[in-house]
Amino acid sequence: MDKRVRLSAPGLMAMVVGSMVGVGVFSLPQSLGRYTGVVGSLIGWTITGTGMLTLALIFQRLAWRKPELDVGVYTYARVGFGRYTGFLSAFGYWCASCLGNVAYLVLIKSALAIVVPAFGAGNTLSAIVSSSALIWIFHFLILRGVKGTSILNASMTVAKLLALGLFSVLVLSGVKWDLFIDNLWTAPDPSTVGLFGEVRKTMLGTAFVFLGVEGASVYSRHARERRDVGVATVLGFLCVLALMVIVTLLSYGVLPREQMGALKNPSLAGVLSAAVGGWGAVVVKLGLLLSVLGSYLAWTLLAAEILHAAGKSRTMPAFLGRENRNHVPVAAMWMTSLVIQVFLIITLFSKEAFTLAKELTTSMNLIPYLLVAGYGLKLASSGESYAGQSWARRIDFMLALAGCAYALFLVYAGGLHYLLMSTVLYMAATAWFYLAERRKGRRQVFTLLERGLFAVVLAAALVASAELVRRYFAT
Repeated sequence: MDKRVRLSAPGLMAMVVGSMVGVGVFSLPQSLGRYTGVVGSLIGWTITGTGMLTLALIFQRLAWRKPELDVGVYTYARVGFGRYTGFLSAFGYWCASCLGNVAYLVLIKSALAIVVPAFGAGNTLSAIVSSSALIWIFHFLILRGVKGTSILNASMTVAKLLALGLFSVLVLSGVKWDLFIDNLWTAPDPSTVGLFGEVRKTMLGTAFVFLGVEGASVYSRHARERRDVGVATVLGFLCVLALMVIVTLLSYGVLPREQMGALKNPSLAGVLSAAVGGWGAVVVKLGLLLSVLGSYLAWTLLAAEILHAAGKSRTMPAFLGRENRNHVPVAAMWMTSLVIQVFLIITLFSKEAFTLAKELTTSMNLIPYLLVAGYGLKLASSGESYAGQSWARRIDFMLALAGCAYALFLVYAGGLHYLLMSTVLYMAATAWFYLAERRKGRRQVFTLLERGLFAVVLAAALVASAELVRRYFAT
């Protein structure tokens, strides 16, 4: 008898909301205010909301079409495009999850610097030591089992939503509508070209807050009913979208756009402080603490689940598929916590640790999202699982096509810098894939198409490495 803990639709929805509502919402006023006004912000949210809703619907419909495929964000890439592509998707998603957790830890220590000045910007030695303690506390907590961690995640999700709801009520009472009107545009004579440029610069920031929309899909093997995966994904996304838009628009009624853009993160604290006084910043930072702890927990679970699935299918070394007596992927958890620890130590040498971790996290998530949409497109094109459902097939084809277009637009909007940087990590991981495949007795590691993909990744990694050498070692 299978004694695994099964998650209900509300539990899966808490995983989706908990992984999305993290540090991103607390930095929204600064990340949007520095580039655009109310109109540009609304356009940005419309594009991001439509694109991410499309991806959420793709996850939903694939969960219905392929209920036998667990951990969709990885498995769809492997089944649709081969072992090496599946490996890159799994590694990229896992690595992005680890980097996202580093961003969480850096920001929370930065916020606590008002109480402990030694924490500085969140990447000082004392900040890293205390953050390291958190990493291992959560590590051993998760090893105790899914049930306890899912209950804790749901509790923290409710708490941080209440904190953000309180922020909205307090700020609404202090909104200056004339200031809101002044913040509609960034210039007295706005142009279409200028507005497009503003919106483009906000794309990675707005996309960052929705990372985690696939949370229910990643944890699908623990679902009571597979159909709950799709429902939880879409409902969780819609709740978070409404919350993000409200928080952003209210902020434009409290401070001039230039001041918003100059706020120190968590910039939501600066907005509430301006609206109600200094105690408002304390409220936001308490909410941030709850949010970071909950999101860290959710993202650690997601990261370990991806490695576990890749280990079970032997796309990655088989030892990563091991579970302990509580059905927790123990080897994957150790690997995840150790890599988060290494990334955290590296932030000692970065001046903009939070920004670097946030942007690189978003960039590395784009490829797995693109591959999921690509698998949906491939499935609808082939007609597999659509016997006698021509209308459903057409709808899914259009959704998948739109999802691919949105993911590619994000790659363009974010620029090639972070994507190129991520290929250095992908190339280093490819050696791991090669050794794992040879140990399985495969003489032909790559197919013909995979050789082409490997050549593209190698070329991009060489360009990125040359740029890193030029930037950091040139005299």
